[in-house]
Amino acid sequence: MRTTQQFSITLPMEMAAQVRAKVAAGEYASESEVIRDGLRALQARDKALETWLRNEIAPVYDALKSDPARVRSISDVKVALAAEHHNDPKTR
Repeated sequence: MRTTQQFSITLPMEMAAQVRAKVAAGEYASESEVIRDGLRALQARDKALETWLRNEIAPVYDALKSDPARVRSISDVKVALAAEHHNDPKTR
C-alpha cells in the first residue's frame, strides 16, 4: 500500500526560489523534503498554539468567567504596569 501522495503545487516565485536554494545548498535532497519540513514546522506551531491555549489561556478565561470581579480594565493594568516600571531599580 502506498504511503505517499503526489501533489502539484504553485508557489510565488520568491518561495519557489527559496525551495530551490535549500536543495541547491544541500540542506535538503529534494523540493519535496523542503515542503515536508515546512509542514512539520507548521504542525509543531499549531500544536504549540493549541497547548498554550489549553494550558495557559483557557484556565485564566474560566477563572475570570467564574469571578468577574477579578477583571481589570486596560487603564488599571496600564497604571499598575507604569507603577511597577517606575519602582523597578533597573529602569531608574
